[in-house]
Amino acid sequence: MRVVLSGYYGFDNVGDEAILYAIIHSLKEYQPNIEIVVLSNKPEKTAQTYRVKAVNRWSLKEVRATIKSSDGLISGGGSLLQDETGFKSIPYYAGVIKIAQQLKKPVFVYAQGMGPISNKLNQMIVKHVLNAVQLLTVRDQQSEQLLKKIGVAADIQLVPDPVMGIDASGFHSSWLQQQNFQRKVITVSVRNWANDNYAFQEIASGLDKLAAKGHEIVFVPMHGIHDFKTSQSIEDLMTNNVYIAPHDSTIQEKMAIVKESDVLFGMRLHALIFAAVGTTPFVALSYDPKIDSFAEIVNQPVLGHVESKDWNATGLVEAIEHILSNYPDVHEKLEKEVAPLQKSANATARAVIDSVTRLAAGTN
Repeated sequence: MRVVLSGYYGFDNVGDEAILYAIIHSLKEYQPNIEIVVLSNKPEKTAQTYRVKAVNRWSLKEVRATIKSSDGLISGGGSLLQDETGFKSIPYYAGVIKIAQQLKKPVFVYAQGMGPISNKLNQMIVKHVLNAVQLLTVRDQQSEQLLKKIGVAADIQLVPDPVMGIDASGFHSSWLQQQNFQRKVITVSVRNWANDNYAFQEIASGLDKLAAKGHEIVFVPMHGIHDFKTSQSIEDLMTNNVYIAPHDSTIQEKMAIVKESDVLFGMRLHALIFAAVGTTPFVALSYDPKIDSFAEIVNQPVLGHVESKDWNATGLVEAIEHILSNYPDVHEKLEKEVAPLQKSANATARAVIDSVTRLAAGTN
């Protein structure tokens, strides 16, 4: 069995790399002999890191040949079919799906977060390609509702994000151990934002107050040097000492840092998911509906939206201290929310492999 994986892979974004890691692990756990080929921005690095085959995602010739010689295409996970971050995403990912469909290869949409899709033409493109896929799974109800709204009539299944299936219990960070923190640790995940003047000032002020109360503040860059620079820009606004974890550490190390912390304050979706996997309570700052959706799924608070002024530093401090003051109860409730998601996260891989097997056998 040979499958092709299409997603935002090879761009050093820890969230998307964690998705890739999780999907590969789930597929191989259910079908050890499966051959996986990843369409990657850095195929050599992807192949070496995950011990799979990889090809250049930008080479149409390679992409087409790879799909042609496969038993099917997996599209996802992540937020691929959206036009919020640029106009190229939907044409690219829908185009890869269309290539597979033209070659009469089955397509499996794997735990994606859909939208926003503002452009009418993009809505038509997404509707066209998704109505012809063999398996359509999404990671939240908002994605399901969006697809139905734009006319997708295919059966839509709601599943957990693939990263929820990772067992992080054995992960550790040598960097974290070297710090030898003795006080409560608050991890922080931020990303750059165009209108961030208010938000970053309030974040810095809130974190300063928490540091002054005796808590350790640790930034965890999720998107390499990009988030490292954003973390530095907030650190520059602060007066108290903070720490920034290595931006080039592994997925496992970053998951360990978040898991070992007491609370996470985060913008990046997969920082929130890392927290949930490690049963670390979190407070989210939203910049996209996917943040609100996941926070709702695991019943964790959203402080506000990065572009709104309905939240401030005082609210940030109060939200974190509420968690710390009620920790046993908050932690227990999060464990109960997360447990069923962890159990079912790997079921998507099983559905893909079972479908490929049935199609190969010529049965429905």
